[in-house]
Amino acid sequence: MAGLSVRARQAAAPLAPLAPLALLALLTACRGGGDARYPGPYGREVADAVPRIEESIGLKFKTPPKLEVRSKDQVRKFLEQQFDESRAAKELAGQEVAYKRFGLLPDTLQLRAMFVNLLTEQIIGFYDPASKTLYIVQGSAPDLAGMIVRHELVHALQDQYLNLDSLQNADIDNDHRLAAQSVIEGQAVYDQVGKNVAAIGGWDRVRDVIRQQQGSMPQFSRAPLIVQETLLFPYLTGADFTRRFLQANPGKLPFGKLPESSEQVMHESAYSLAGAGDAPTAIALPSPRNATIVYENNLGEFETRIFLYQHLEDQQGAFRGASGWDGDRYALLRTPAGDALVWVSVWDSGVEAAEFHDLMKRVVDRRKAALGASRSVSVETLEIQGRAAVLYADVPAGVDARTLIPTSGIKLSQ
Repeated sequence: MAGLSVRARQAAAPLAPLAPLALLALLTACRGGGDARYPGPYGREVADAVPRIEESIGLKFKTPPKLEVRSKDQVRKFLEQQFDESRAAKELAGQEVAYKRFGLLPDTLQLRAMFVNLLTEQIIGFYDPASKTLYIVQGSAPDLAGMIVRHELVHALQDQYLNLDSLQNADIDNDHRLAAQSVIEGQAVYDQVGKNVAAIGGWDRVRDVIRQQQGSMPQFSRAPLIVQETLLFPYLTGADFTRRFLQANPGKLPFGKLPESSEQVMHESAYSLAGAGDAPTAIALPSPRNATIVYENNLGEFETRIFLYQHLEDQQGAFRGASGWDGDRYALLRTPAGDALVWVSVWDSGVEAAEFHDLMKRVVDRRKAALGASRSVSVETLEIQGRAAVLYADVPAGVDARTLIPTSGIKLSQ
C-alpha cells in the first residue's frame, strides 16, 4: 500500500512524516551534543547533525537545510490538503475499494480519515520535498524531536541529489514505489542506528520493540495489518537493504539504481547494482469485456505475503507461498452486476506457482464463507507466454472472470 499506508500517503503527503516512535526511543542514546551555530529553531540539533550526516553518507549539503516549526493543528490541515489533492484522492479511493475487495481492509473503514488521524498521531516531524523544508511539530519531546531532525535532514540531503519530489510523483506501480521509499527511509534509519544496532540487540530487537510499543499508539494499534506492516517496511527492511548494499558496494550509494520491487529489497540475491538482478515481470491486462477498469495496480511479494497471512494466519505458509513471486497485476472492474477484482500473478517456476495456488485455494474457501452466495471467488493456474501464472478472481455471482479479462490477451514483459 506503498504502501496502502504509505503508498496512498506517498502519492498524497510529503516524504516520511512518520518515523516509528519506538524506534526513535531506541535511538535517543545515540544522540550527540552540539552548539547554536545554526540560526533557527533546533539550531543546536541541526548544527550537530549536519557534519555527522555528511561524513556518514559521503555527500555534502549543497544549500543549508531549512527548518520550521508547526503546530499539530497545522500539520493536520496540511495532511488533509495533501489527501484531498485530485491525484491523491483518486489513488486513495481506488486503493480503498481494491483492498476491501482483497479482504485486507474492513468494509466500514474510511481510509482518508484513518490516515489523517494515524499520521497526525505519529508525526513529530517531516521533510516536504515540494517546499524544501523540514517541519518539526511544536511541543514535541526534545529528545525525539532531536532524533527526527537528524532523520529528516538525511531526506533533505537526499533531495539535493535525488529530487525526492520527482520520485514521489513518479508514475510507478505500488510495489516499485514501496521499494524506492525503502531506500530513502532505510538510508535515514541506517544513518542513525546502523553502527549501534549490535548494542541495541539487532534488527530483530528493533522490530520486537516497535511491535511491543503499538499499544501505546492508539491509532496505529487499531490500523489494519496491511497498514501497519507497510508503514514499518521501508524503515526496518529498508535499513537492512542499506546495510547489505553498503557491505557489497563500499563507497557507493544506491541512488543510481533503486530497487524495483519489495522482492529486491527483501532478498539479497534479487538485487544487483552491476547486473539486472531478479527484475520483476511487468503484466499488462487486456481491455475488459462488458466492464470498465476503475483502478489497477500490483501488490508485490511483500503485500502478497501479507495477503496470505491475513487470510490463513500461517506465517511460514505466507512466507513460503509468496516466495517465487516474479510479478503481479490486479484490476478493479465495474460491471453491470457490481464491482469485480481480477488478480494475475507470475512465478519463477511451475513448482512455486503450484504452491501459491494451493494456498490460494484455502483463501478462496474462506472468502466464499465470508462473502456468501452474492460473490463468486475462484483461483486457477495459467500458462502465459510459457510462464507459470495464477489467476484469482472475486466477481459478482453469475459473472465469468475469464469473460471479463480474456486471459489470452495478457502480456508479459521485463
